[in-house]
Amino acid sequence: MFGALLTDLYQVFSHPGVRFRSGFFGPAERFLRDSGAAIEYVPADFRRFAPIVERLNPRVMATAAAMPDADGYLSLSLHAGSTVDAFHATGADPDRVLIVECSPHYPRTFGLDPHHHRLHLDEIDVLIESDRAPVDLADPIATDVDLAIAAIATELIPDEATLQTGIGAVPSLIATALAEGPGGGYGIHSEMFTTGLMRLHQSGKVTNTNKGELDGHSITTFAAGSAELYRWLDGNDDVRFLPVDVVNDTRIIAENRDFVSINGATAVDLWGQIAADTIAGRQHSGTGGHEDFLAGAGLQVDDRSLLCLHSSAIVDGVRVSRIRANVGPDMVVTTPRHQVDVVVTEYGAVELSGMTVRERAHAMVTIAHPDFRDELAATAATMG
Repeated sequence: MFGALLTDLYQVFSHPGVRFRSGFFGPAERFLRDSGAAIEYVPADFRRFAPIVERLNPRVMATAAAMPDADGYLSLSLHAGSTVDAFHATGADPDRVLIVECSPHYPRTFGLDPHHHRLHLDEIDVLIESDRAPVDLADPIATDVDLAIAAIATELIPDEATLQTGIGAVPSLIATALAEGPGGGYGIHSEMFTTGLMRLHQSGKVTNTNKGELDGHSITTFAAGSAELYRWLDGNDDVRFLPVDVVNDTRIIAENRDFVSINGATAVDLWGQIAADTIAGRQHSGTGGHEDFLAGAGLQVDDRSLLCLHSSAIVDGVRVSRIRANVGPDMVVTTPRHQVDVVVTEYGAVELSGMTVRERAHAMVTIAHPDFRDELAATAATMG
């Protein structure tokens, strides 16, 4: 089986002989792997899932959807992603099987022509009506460090910026701060649509008038958050769900004027290399659209990408630095150094874009936890 970011501990994965190939690990994948299930990671960014699925040519494909409308169309609800074309191809092939589970708890959402974000009853081989609700993903509890990082990052976001935010406490805090602050005129072009972005909409500060060819709509490829978010999305044509090869296209990202990308990392090194999906040699999440949004933001002088992380972490009772001399050998580089713009910790923000290697190292030391600054500076000297 092939998929990504499971939202439940489905019993099928505990069966002998069943192997799951995941393009993005979440808590369920990590738990199943640690419990002995055959869960393996497929390295690929989100856009590359589409050709991978096409090459796999699976006999059976399955998805969740909203209930059929009066014309027999089922909105693909919370996920466009990389599989829309594969669903249509499966539905048109008599040797393949398309399974759709529909539930009244899944919101009816919309695409933009020519990406209609829906399936028709005539395409579906097996339709299952259920009462299941999408996963309720509450905002993480913010720490004092999260609050400090969010305050620094928010100062770097101009009025009328178009935003991309990832998952986690810091992006949610930033969206909330913008909703409550004096600015406005914001746009949204984000791989993931979150509860925080809903709050920004509800504040009346999203206009989507600074976005090039996609003016007028908040653009996303999937949504995850609270039950309130799902109710708000139902029938809401302000938010449009497009395939990931459109949303994460660096050319389209760069068309958003004053674009600001906000993402996290697990570690950053003195070279500016980013580790964002591994911890201590083990797969923790996935590549997703991390590099696409940094690359897109780097194509225009008025765009910025912010990588936000705690300067340190407590591991087995010991404080360790998340700014390292080198992210290897126990972590994998998610984003290369030439894509990185601004790095933010609770101790400040540094702009690495345009800096020499030596300047980057000195800059990274200034936002490291004070306990590690001398050691990092000494190590940098030995690295030349």
